[in-house]
Amino acid sequence: MQTLTAILSSPWFLIIWAALVIPCQIVLIRDLTRNNTHLMSLMKVVWVLTVLYSGPFGLLVYWRCGRKEIPDDGLWRRAFRSVAHCYSGCGMGEIVGLIIAVGLLQLGNWGTAAITFTLAYVAGYALTVGPLLQGGEKLGTALKDAVISETPSIAVMEVVAIGVDMTLAGEAGLGDIRFWSSLIVSLTCGLIAAYPVNVLLIRKGVKEGMMDPRMTDHAHHH
Repeated sequence: MQTLTAILSSPWFLIIWAALVIPCQIVLIRDLTRNNTHLMSLMKVVWVLTVLYSGPFGLLVYWRCGRKEIPDDGLWRRAFRSVAHCYSGCGMGEIVGLIIAVGLLQLGNWGTAAITFTLAYVAGYALTVGPLLQGGEKLGTALKDAVISETPSIAVMEVVAIGVDMTLAGEAGLGDIRFWSSLIVSLTCGLIAAYPVNVLLIRKGVKEGMMDPRMTDHAHHH
């Protein structure tokens, strides 16, 4: 644990991370604009945020599951697209929640966890409800669909991500390198933890997952 704490407290961790994320984003955006412009705008944002949060791992998920160049589509690819969709919104809510709870309100662990979890939930739901409303669903139906399809994934993702972050960051504040490096690690842990949940939800028919990127009619499905 002391070795891990030293690594996360080193400025080199963030320097190396930035050196990995920036070229990954360049590769992603270049591919989106040159080869996959047919993807709906929401999914383009999802992939940009996924790579921003998880760097090379996020790019690998996009490359294997989110491009029209994939050789086929199946449960494991749909589950990765589904969890990335959830991850992009929840990650945004988690980051904002931590900044508010730790930086502005200076809350303890339980208060920080509560605010972060709540904002991650709100952001995750918003990313699901918005497209459903645009697709013509009534508000009540859209909210019900979002609760049923996204609650298990968001819950597992955030329990793991927040738990890992609180464990690794300790009492670190916004000005500490360890605060940000712990956040980076925890986000990807949440993504990985929620993946099997999405596999199960799709297999059981609770959600459909995001549409095959090889298709050009990109309606939003759950």
